[in-house]
Amino acid sequence: MILVIDVGNTQTIFGVYDRKKLVCRWKMSTNKEKTSDEFGAFFSSMFNIEKIDMSVIENVIISSVVPPVMYSLEHAIRKFFKVEPMIVGPGIKTGINIKVENPREVGSDIIVNAVAACELYGGPLIIVDFGTATVICAISSKNEYLGGVICPGIKVSANALFEKTSKLPKVDLVKPDTVIGRNTVSCIQSGLIYGFAGQIDYIIGRMKKEMNEENVKVIATGGLAKLIQEESETIDIVNSNLTLEGLRIVYEKNK
Repeated sequence: MILVIDVGNTQTIFGVYDRKKLVCRWKMSTNKEKTSDEFGAFFSSMFNIEKIDMSVIENVIISSVVPPVMYSLEHAIRKFFKVEPMIVGPGIKTGINIKVENPREVGSDIIVNAVAACELYGGPLIIVDFGTATVICAISSKNEYLGGVICPGIKVSANALFEKTSKLPKVDLVKPDTVIGRNTVSCIQSGLIYGFAGQIDYIIGRMKKEMNEENVKVIATGGLAKLIQEESETIDIVNSNLTLEGLRIVYEKNK
């Protein structure tokens, strides 16, 4: 078995794979102040709940966009699993040719998503990741990462609206029945849900024209992907485990 870890700006997601099967999946808030022993306590608790012996973990692979977390997390992996973690970064084999001005600027989570999408669905592809930021990436039929778009995430936008206005409330991210809101809460919800669906469809339409390829599939991932897909006219597939699958595949390419 292997442990895969995706460290995002807001959440860290963990998955345990038995070969190609995802056995269990956990989330925790990303905390830059967390110690290695706190990570160890989390691992011990989660593995105990799932009735999995920590000693069966043969290796660990990590993708991270939060460098301050890595010292404690890597130390915890060495201490509690007795293995040296594999870190997704320069020198790791991915099979993706990065065709941008500065390849080192591309986040490891973006590349891991691209690896999974190419392996599972085949290019050409557009990948939409609804995370702290909404990231939209273009992948050619030759498995080339062409670049993409970064937008404020839905929750970030909702929080900014609440924090920067005097009278607008914080709202739950649920879809209202109509686009035309009849109260303040439904007006905000409409702007967030329908507004982001429209934004995604417009950007994807423009990206498809610029890619100039046939049958471009659109794959979405992230916590709010399913909600936005319900109103989007362009998202074909939602895979909430895309990043974890990508980490598993990258591990297989490099083990």
